[in-house]
Amino acid sequence: MANSIYRVTEIVGTSTRSWEDAVKVAVQTAAKSLRDLRVAEVGALDVTVGADGKVKSYRAKVKLSFKLNVDMAAARRAPAAAPKAVSKKKISKKKGASNRG
Repeated sequence: MANSIYRVTEIVGTSTRSWEDAVKVAVQTAAKSLRDLRVAEVGALDVTVGADGKVKSYRAKVKLSFKLNVDMAAARRAPAAAPKAVSKKKISKKKGASNRG
């Protein structure tokens, strides 16, 4: 996989069933808008607790890695810096010419 670029982003999946389901929800939802998902790394797991002391939902922080679709040839040709401002052309007077009317 030479010349590939990947991005990592963190999302939070939630479920009323389990942490495993929260991870599945996160990945499946992200897959709808992100192409070429490569790796999902599960981070912190937590729960939300209701006033009655019961678990309301399970939450999973998931880091997703996906491949960016970059034309490497075009990226190499792209200028590294912004183009320079166009300078004003110098107006030269012909020898012997006069501005008098």
